Amino acid sequence: MYETIAIERDPRGVATLWLDRAEKHNAMSGQMIAELADAAQVLGQEADLRAVVLAAKGKTFCAGGDLGWMRDQFEADTETRRREARKLAEMLQALNTLPKPLIGRVHANAFGGGVGLMSVCDVVVAAEQAQMALTETRLGLIPATIGPYVVARMGEAKARQVFMSGRRFDALEAVALNLVARAVPETELDAAVEAEVVPYLSCAPGAVARAKALTRRLGPVIDDAVIDHTIDALVACWAGEEAQHGIGAFFAKEKSRWA
Repeated sequence: MYETIAIERDPRGVATLWLDRAEKHNAMSGQMIAELADAAQVLGQEADLRAVVLAAKGKTFCAGGDLGWMRDQFEADTETRRREARKLAEMLQALNTLPKPLIGRVHANAFGGGVGLMSVCDVVVAAEQAQMALTETRLGLIPATIGPYVVARMGEAKARQVFMSGRRFDALEAVALNLVARAVPETELDAAVEAEVVPYLSCAPGAVARAKALTRRLGPVIDDAVIDHTIDALVACWAGEEAQHGIGAFFAKEKSRWA
């Protein structure tokens, strides 16, 4: 059914949603974005499903945007950029509002959109050696569509420590930033994820779904207006001179003028 992701289910009612583009470091292509959105709808409707683990195959959790997808945006017109940005935003919101607990299993590096995927999880467990970064500003872009989820997870004060600088931080710092709940040795990662899953198997699924929806109602507002604002901000950024220079330099394998 899917080509860039995979879903495995166990008899307890626990599904693992795998990012499955290992050869591309699980970078998000247009196809992966569409498949993740579809998977969120499918999993959300499964009455017997108790929890979902978001994991990735290969050496990288998620490298951010796929190079081909980025090149298409670089060359696209404004309306195409807006349409593609909305697809990404709607996928993130579908995962963010998934009526099942979503537990992130981050075994390796996560950059850009990979941090966005972490931020829509209810809890994230990461391997200690994993590195993370919001790298968009290095290219003259901004972490726009992922922004509401990153700020909701970290809080504004902590988000500002890494949101604009593009610098790398490790899983232990990610704990201090509220992005990750627990950082553990890689050999202990599966056990740590299992420890997050097991309590849900003793909870009423409907109550869990309603409790999750309530936390979103009580937390920072991420509604259509907020999402539209992030899309507008990203489209404007793509059209700007900095992005055209920065992304052009990236594809030409040259340093940007600010590097």
